[in-house]
Amino acid sequence: MTYDETIQYLFHATPLFQHVGGAAYKEGLSNTHLLDAHFGHPHSRYVTLHVAGTNGKGSCSSTLAAIYQAAGYKTGLYTSPHLVDFRERIRVNGEMIPEQYVVDFVARERAFFEPLHPSFFELTTAMAFQYFADCQVDVAIIEVGLGGRLDCTNIIRPLLSIITNVSFDHTQFLGHTLTAIAGEKAGIMKKGIPVVIGEANAETRPVFETHARDCGCDIHFAEEEDELLAAQSGSSYNVYHTRHYGEITGQLTGACQIRNARTLLTAFRLLAAQDSRLQPAHLAVGFAQVCDLTGLRGRWETLSTSPLVVCDTGHNPAGWEYIARQLASLAADKRQGHAVLGFCQDKDVDAILRLLPSGIIYHWARASVPRALSGEELLHRGQACHLTGKVYPSVAAAYAGAMAEAGAEDFIFIGGSNFVVADLFTAYPSLSAQRPTTLR
Repeated sequence: MTYDETIQYLFHATPLFQHVGGAAYKEGLSNTHLLDAHFGHPHSRYVTLHVAGTNGKGSCSSTLAAIYQAAGYKTGLYTSPHLVDFRERIRVNGEMIPEQYVVDFVARERAFFEPLHPSFFELTTAMAFQYFADCQVDVAIIEVGLGGRLDCTNIIRPLLSIITNVSFDHTQFLGHTLTAIAGEKAGIMKKGIPVVIGEANAETRPVFETHARDCGCDIHFAEEEDELLAAQSGSSYNVYHTRHYGEITGQLTGACQIRNARTLLTAFRLLAAQDSRLQPAHLAVGFAQVCDLTGLRGRWETLSTSPLVVCDTGHNPAGWEYIARQLASLAADKRQGHAVLGFCQDKDVDAILRLLPSGIIYHWARASVPRALSGEELLHRGQACHLTGKVYPSVAAAYAGAMAEAGAEDFIFIGGSNFVVADLFTAYPSLSAQRPTTLR
């Protein structure tokens, strides 16, 4: 098979959550352990860090990878989902896994894994762990796919565990209370392995403390560490004033990155205490060049300045609390705002719509996945929240419509789902190929 044929085989032969949602979810780790044993436990051959959480885990995972790359470590990075190319999920020093490796892996291992009927994520995780071992990485940053306790990444024994935060998402699998969801995410804690909690509240903190006590692991709440003294969120970069590392510039912009910075500063302090090779200069480079070093995309990312075009993959109410405030702030600058939006059926869309500012023209579109809501449905639900908009047959058409209406001083936002941003990049390859702006 060619690479394209191999990817289509994986998409159709194994259930893919990205496409079909809950039907792809497989509870339990039996397949994961069978695959892991078959490959000889490859994750035991390198140091790992494990990152869970409702929001921010992709940004934190990528920044940690950039820090280790800056320190000269050969670094693996496993994240999900991908935007345009499957290979985005598996990287070594920022470079995607080669197409031929994917082809050869599937061809060689197909006879073993087909009788197991693994999910897409189970098989992809096994591929990533094996690829990192074959590349002889020094360290791999592993992002949890869903939850934590039963996630197939949870077979690793990391140097450090991180839980960024807990909010409502994937409630059909993780529970309908913050306490239940926190319990699932706390499942990544392991005996003797320190854990950093990025954010906690009255409901989730006791869950984390109980799990840490039962596991016998040290727990560190980033909000109490006082590593971040002050921060400014800008359109081109964020600036962080830290207690121990001076002023740091962050390539990832947006208000939500401030909470991620607290988590990362606490994690870095713990990691540097165990590894003298990690220095403050590496922390600064990791923050300042995370997108360039790891290929991370879609986090309040500026694609154009005239008009201002920004995309973001935030897709749940907790993430949209930040995005909605930023949209309102842009509109307050007397710019006419346009938003190209699409959402998936399994998200709390009405809660997100209630956060959106009026006065912006909404361009509703259905992303090209079965889980996506129709533009007509979004228009109807948006009108109930007093939002003015129109419907387009695709994300590409909605973006073209917004561009046709926007003046040079206006702004256009594209988001609501990973799939909306993916459709944008697919329809406009020049945007997909664009490297994020390097700090000047």
